[in-house]
Amino acid sequence: MRAQAVIDLAAELLRRLLRFDAPADSVVSIFFRAQRALGARERHTLAETAYAVLRRRLLFSHLAQSGRGPLERRLVLLGWQGDAAWLRSALDADEQSWLERCRAIDPASLGDRLRHNLPDWLADMLREQLDADSFTALADALLQPAPLDLRVNVLKAKREAVQRELADAGIDAQPTAHSPWGLRVQGRPALQRLGVFTRGEVEVQDEGSQLLALLTGARRGQMVVDFCAGAGGKTLALGAAMRNTGRLYAWDTSGHRLDAMKPRLARSGLSNVHPAQLAHERDERIKRLAGKIDRVLIDAPCSGLGTLRRNPDLKWRQSPRSVQELQAKQRAILDSAARLLKPGGRLVYATCSPLRAENEEVADAFERERAADFAAVPASQALSEAGVGTAEALCEQHRLRLWPHRHGSDGFFAAVWQRR
Repeated sequence: MRAQAVIDLAAELLRRLLRFDAPADSVVSIFFRAQRALGARERHTLAETAYAVLRRRLLFSHLAQSGRGPLERRLVLLGWQGDAAWLRSALDADEQSWLERCRAIDPASLGDRLRHNLPDWLADMLREQLDADSFTALADALLQPAPLDLRVNVLKAKREAVQRELADAGIDAQPTAHSPWGLRVQGRPALQRLGVFTRGEVEVQDEGSQLLALLTGARRGQMVVDFCAGAGGKTLALGAAMRNTGRLYAWDTSGHRLDAMKPRLARSGLSNVHPAQLAHERDERIKRLAGKIDRVLIDAPCSGLGTLRRNPDLKWRQSPRSVQELQAKQRAILDSAARLLKPGGRLVYATCSPLRAENEEVADAFERERAADFAAVPASQALSEAGVGTAEALCEQHRLRLWPHRHGSDGFFAAVWQRR
C-alpha cells in the first residue's frame, strides 16, 4: 500500500481515537477488522503511530498549530513510527520543511505541560505524592511503550527451558528482575504461532501483575477466589501456583471479560478453575462461601493509570470525578470480599493505579474499620515467602508499590491482610 494511503488511514484511526468514547484497544481492533487489505507491517505502523500521538497529545497538538492541512494528518506526521524515508515520499516540500522544524525544537525549551503530557489534574495529584525528580522520571517513563513480559506456566514448563526455546526461535528473552516466573522479551515478536504459546507454557502478563499473584500466596489444596478476574491473567497464575489442586473461583461482573479467559484456560492445562459472573459485589455466591476461603485476591476496578505506557488514552478519558466514583466502588468491593475469608485466610487488595485515592486511602479506611477482624501483613514478607528475592525494594512501608520508572513494570499497589 502506498505511503499516502497509509497516512490517510492513520489519520482516520486517530480521528476515531480522539473522540475518547471507547478504550483505544477496542477502537483499533474494530478499525483493523474493517481494513483487511492491511499487512502486518502496516497495522503495526498505524497502531504505534496512533499510540505515540496519544502519549504526547499536548506536545503534538501544540506543534501542529504551525502546520497546514487537516489536524489529524499533522498529528500523524508528528507521531509517525514507521519508515522515515517512506513517509517523506508522501510529503510535499512544505510539509517536509515544517516537520524538520518541529523535530529540531529542543524539548527542554518547552513548557512543563508539553514535556510531561499529562492532564493538569493528574499531574497535580502525582506531584503531591512524589518529589520533583521522581515526578519527572515517572512522566518520562509513561511516554515510553511498555515492554513485553511473559509468565511461564510452572505447571507445564521451567523458565530456563522456555528461554532456550525462545532463543532457538531468534527471540531474546531475559528473566524478569523480580518475578521468578517472568521473561521479558525484546521487540514485539509474533508469539501466537510458537510452540511455547500454543502448548500453554507461557502467557503474556506484565511482571507487576505476576507479583500480585505471588503476593496472594495460593497453595496446593486451598480454596481461592480471584474476585475481579477479568480475562484471567492472575487466575491462571494462581491456578498454576496451586498445582492444579484445590478450588479456584474466577469471578467478575462482566461475562464478556470472562469469555476471553476460555482459550487461555484451555491452553493452561488447569482443571481447578471455576469461572462465574457475579451480578454485583453482594452476589449470593459470596454469602454461600462466607468464612470458607483461604485466599482472596481483589484486583479492583480502577482508573488504570499505572498502565499508561500501554493504554495512553486513559489519561484523557479519566477525571477526578471518575476517580472519586471508583473509590466508592473499591471500598464496597473490599468490604464484601472480606466476608469470604476464614480465620487465618489472606486478603489482597490491589489496583493498577498510582493514585493514593485508589490505594492508601482505601486500604487505610479498611484497616480502621476492620481492625478487630484483620491484621496487616507486610507485603515484603509475603513476597519473600513466595521466592521474590527483591521484595524489600518493591515495597513502601508495609505495602507493595510498583512504579514504571523504578521497577520497569506497570504501576501497581497492593495491601495484604490476614483474617484474625
